[in-house]
Amino acid sequence: MNHILSDRINNLATSQTLAMAALARELKAQGKDIISLSLGEPDFNTPDFIKEAAKRAIDENYSTYSPVDGYQELKEAVCRKFKRDNGLDYKPSQIVVSTGAKQSLYNIAQVMLNDGDEVILPAPYWVSYFEIVKLSGGVPVEVPTSVETDFKITPEQLEAAITPKTKMMWFSSPCNPSGSVYSREELTALAKVLEKHPNIYVVADEIYEHINFSGTFCSIGSIPGMLEKTITVNGVAKAFAMTGYRIGYIGAPEFIAKACTKIQGQVTSGANSVAQRATITAVDADPSVLNEMVQAFHGRRDLVVGLLKEIPGVKINVPEGAFYVFPDVSSFFGKTLRGTEIKDANDVSMYLLAEANVATVTGDAFGNPNCIRFSYATSNDILKEALRRIKEALTV
Repeated sequence: MNHILSDRINNLATSQTLAMAALARELKAQGKDIISLSLGEPDFNTPDFIKEAAKRAIDENYSTYSPVDGYQELKEAVCRKFKRDNGLDYKPSQIVVSTGAKQSLYNIAQVMLNDGDEVILPAPYWVSYFEIVKLSGGVPVEVPTSVETDFKITPEQLEAAITPKTKMMWFSSPCNPSGSVYSREELTALAKVLEKHPNIYVVADEIYEHINFSGTFCSIGSIPGMLEKTITVNGVAKAFAMTGYRIGYIGAPEFIAKACTKIQGQVTSGANSVAQRATITAVDADPSVLNEMVQAFHGRRDLVVGLLKEIPGVKINVPEGAFYVFPDVSSFFGKTLRGTEIKDANDVSMYLLAEANVATVTGDAFGNPNCIRFSYATSNDILKEALRRIKEALTV
């Protein structure tokens, strides 16, 4: 029946992270003891003070349509947050609140890209960047990195990837899937390249900014000359454990914000009213309220990296943020493990699911065919057991 469906949907790949999570759930339902490390979702509850704000919003009857681009009070709170945490000066008219940061990204692609416009994607990149760009008529241009370079691109690589058709660069820091965090010096060096190309816009996905063990965080928009050509994307899903609230937002040049509001008005209209009121409380909170969660993730990072280093053939960087590891497993390619031929990262991922009952995601989905990604957003005991199984499956 595919011929009845549009080329647009037939050419769209399924999200590999969601597909692996669904497969893990299916196997679990069959009674298999599956440890799923595939989804990027904090295993913490939404903080109580934010839940109270959501309850208040219900009692105060925030049950009608919200403004398309978000409540004015929320946009003002987002402006305060950008100034406080990121050194970014935005006005409420430059803020658009959407149903999750994923919708924010989709809006941007839809309003910025024409057919054939090129978008530079430092690889690895979050799975949906590639497909959102493609769906919007853009051409993804992957710039490869490796575990040896901490999965970061150099200014030389950026310069080499730019063509007359380049319209944008999209990247995340801290990065999903690698956990790499770009320093101010590294971003300044990239900004120097972009200075020479005034028509290239940058999408800076900062959804993991607070889950950061480097001690510092820099928004590329805070570098002189970059605010006017940067669209800063953020939200409350990861840092505040509010994935189900579905609230993301952007800070952007006003003409881009207006365009995003225009398209959103025809697609979803305003985001959930109760979730928006809760988000005002979240973004106004001092980030120190997150210390306990960030410290827990830091400890898990150290645990997982330490255990991975004990597995012969696995190469790993030390991620400085988010809650993922992205080990290079290419040393297993061309080998046969317990009767299973391993050709690529996808084979490693499926082998670990079958032999170790651990769900991971192939690096292919993130633009790096040598790696697999797994999330450490779960307890130390579960992580130890998962790594024990992985080690046993790969040490044959």
